[in-house]
Amino acid sequence: MPQRLGFPRTRRIRTPAEYKAVYDVQLRQSRGPLVVYAKANGLGFSRLGLSVSRRVGVAAKRNRIRRLLREAFRHLQHDLPTGYDWVVVVKPHEPLMLADYQRLLSSLMVALHTKATGAVKSPPPAS
Repeated sequence: MPQRLGFPRTRRIRTPAEYKAVYDVQLRQSRGPLVVYAKANGLGFSRLGLSVSRRVGVAAKRNRIRRLLREAFRHLQHDLPTGYDWVVVVKPHEPLMLADYQRLLSSLMVALHTKATGAVKSPPPAS
């Protein structure tokens, strides 16, 4: 049975208290125009919250970036570490292609998962 790529309301961070809980953990990673905050949620799935301020641009531009980020997360959600609340804060930039947002989200979320679990990278082999 193929995996469902839906993005129902249960997969979203919606209330200010939920956003605050993620920010308070202070586990974050930044790359390019995105800053991602993470918090383990104890659920069997990950949830996404987006924060796009007016400094990013006019409403049409902000909405386009939000749509692209939601779509990128929707496609990646089964390949990313599960059990996290992710909050993506967007810095001012011109909208990127969907593949670029997927690449950014994937690398940021995997890095945060590594940081959260305390996994240590193996040292390079001695020459």
